Amino acid sequence: MNFAFYDLETTGISPAFDHPIQFAAIRTDAEFKEIERVNLRCRLAPHIIPSPQALAVTGLRPAQLLDPALLNYFEFTQSLAELVKRWSPAIWTGFNSIRFDEEMLRQAFYQNLQPDIFVTQFNGNTRFDIMTAVYAVWCRRTDLFEWPVDEAGKVRFNLDRLAPLNDFEGHNAHDALGDVEATIFIARKIADQDPDLWAELLSNRNKTHVQSLLESFEPLELVGRFGGGPPQATVGCLCGYSSSNPNQAFFFDLDAADPSKLITAGEERLAVQLEATPRIIRSVSINKSPALLTAHAATEEQSRRARLIADAPEFRERLARVMATRYRQVSDKALLPVEKRIFSGFYNWSDKALLKEFQDADWRHRQEIVSSFEDARLRQLGHRLIAFYANGLLSEGERRKYETWLQERWDAPDQPETEWMTLDKASKAIEEMRVEASHDGAMLDDIERLLADRMGAR
Repeated sequence: MNFAFYDLETTGISPAFDHPIQFAAIRTDAEFKEIERVNLRCRLAPHIIPSPQALAVTGLRPAQLLDPALLNYFEFTQSLAELVKRWSPAIWTGFNSIRFDEEMLRQAFYQNLQPDIFVTQFNGNTRFDIMTAVYAVWCRRTDLFEWPVDEAGKVRFNLDRLAPLNDFEGHNAHDALGDVEATIFIARKIADQDPDLWAELLSNRNKTHVQSLLESFEPLELVGRFGGGPPQATVGCLCGYSSSNPNQAFFFDLDAADPSKLITAGEERLAVQLEATPRIIRSVSINKSPALLTAHAATEEQSRRARLIADAPEFRERLARVMATRYRQVSDKALLPVEKRIFSGFYNWSDKALLKEFQDADWRHRQEIVSSFEDARLRQLGHRLIAFYANGLLSEGERRKYETWLQERWDAPDQPETEWMTLDKASKAIEEMRVEASHDGAMLDDIERLLADRMGAR
């Protein structure tokens, strides 16, 4: 199957409250031979204050974000959706893509009323993450790479350090296309030097395969970074699934505890044990291509403990109930901002049909469609899009309501629930960056002018 290697540059680090401003991708065959490449950019969405730190990292000038020759954010997501459709089926692959870029894409499609926000997971598409593969290499084949070390002596796994140190030349870091090329280089190196490990990792992009591995109740190695340290492999086995999320499995560390001492424990005691150190159970997202590997060197004791768990379904059920309390979600999702309600249920068939019609309509007809949505999220997001891109269609009352919302958003107080960049946060960030004296002063001046323009637009 073909790969679709991709990377995003964004206005900040919040998938819900920032957005992509560049999408670069290279489609290759299974041997990494290039077939096609794209490099798309868009204008800044009307309601977004970009992170000054993000702009400093990417080197994008504010004028580039406002270039009228670029697609607007809505048109940009239409182009991305069409590209995914044209390149399907493919293995959508990046570096830290499942944790970050995929979430950004989901929100981009959701907030711009694309009918299918999970398009990179369906129609034959799967997902894979080269950062996860690099972690597995660290645990299984440390000799495969030269590993970058920082001034404090800590190994760093950043792409912009790892690729150049291993002879990738001309890496244009913090440019999406440069990062895509570096990611392909790392992927090819793993596949060429340890094809068995590569194949084992790649097979985990299929959640049915991951589920089958787990339900064998054989000892497995789960590779991940826990607590900020270097990647490590935990030998364990399945001990249940989340009652609210079938894609969330629980993985019992066979070295951290002897399950024979917990098999008959009640839920209260289990809850206490789960808070102890070291951690007994870890969460595994079976649909996010985890680094779940066969434990070739499993000990007899590890195998015995795994069999105990396999033969104790009631114990697994109790564990699942206790774990469910740890992952309890907000009970009233209606209180969350619309961006945070992305997973609050699927759309009905009527709304799905209207979403497809919305994408092909003109803005006047889109305004009519918005009022017909049954899902309150779609109505709210749809009204927002009309205000962004067809403001002339709004009534005077609707326009005032939009302007009030925009002002309240940009002037929101700095508190935990304000997850987006505000004018005050951005101004403080610029002040701190000036004190650091390690940033381009002209760039900071440009960002300040952008903020002033936003203030004037209120």
